[in-house]
Amino acid sequence: MKLLIIEDEASLQELMTLTLKKEGYIVENAMDYAEAMDKLGGYSYDCVLLDINLPGGSGLDILEHIKKSCNQLNVIIISARDSIDDKVRGLELGADDYLAKPFHLAELSARIRSVARRSRNDGALAYKAGNVVLEDASQKLLVDGKEVELLKKEFDILKYFLMRPGHTVDKAVLAEAVWGDHIDQADDFQFVYAQMKNLRRKLAQAGADIEIKSIYGFGYKLVKP
Repeated sequence: MKLLIIEDEASLQELMTLTLKKEGYIVENAMDYAEAMDKLGGYSYDCVLLDINLPGGSGLDILEHIKKSCNQLNVIIISARDSIDDKVRGLELGADDYLAKPFHLAELSARIRSVARRSRNDGALAYKAGNVVLEDASQKLLVDGKEVELLKKEFDILKYFLMRPGHTVDKAVLAEAVWGDHIDQADDFQFVYAQMKNLRRKLAQAGADIEIKSIYGFGYKLVKP
C-alpha cells in the first residue's frame, strides 16, 4: 500500500514516515501545497494523510481536487485544527476519516487499516473502463469477465491510466509513477517501452475495448477506439 503524507511539520512527518515504513507501507512526502499537488499529479497512491493548514494553500482545496479527479483515493485528514466546522467540511468534501493532533501512532495505523478495509469491502478498489475491470485488492485484470494474466509492472501501468481516463501522460512521468522517484537517473526509457508493448498486446488479444495510444513526441493516453 502506497501512502502520501502531506504535512509541513518536519519532525512529525519524519516520525510518521519511519513508523509506517516499518509496518511495510511505501511512503512518500510533501511539505507544502505546491509539492502536494505536484506529487498527486504525477504519482499513484492508495491513501493520503492530509494536513489542513499548509504553506501555500489549504489542505481542503487539495482534498476537493483529489475527490474530483480520483474519487477512489482514500484521504485521512490529520490536523491540529479540531473545530467541528473543519471536521464537517472535510467529511462533506469526501474525506474518509479525520484524526486530530496530537495522536498516537498506533491510532494512525489503525485508521489507515480501517479505511483500506472499508474500501475493499465496498468494492471501491476496482477500476473500470469499457469491458475492462482491474481489481486492486486481488491484482486481477478482467476483460469481458475473463481473467488476463499481467506482470506486476503491467498491472501498475494499467492502473495508473485507469485512474486518469482521457489524460495524456508523459513517458517520464509514467516511469517515475510506476518505477519510483529516482527513475530520472536511467539512461533511457526502453524498460517503459517494453512493458507498455506487452501490456498493449495483452489487452488487444483479450478483446479489450480500450487502448493505450501513443501520442507522438509526448507519451500515452488511454482511449476507447
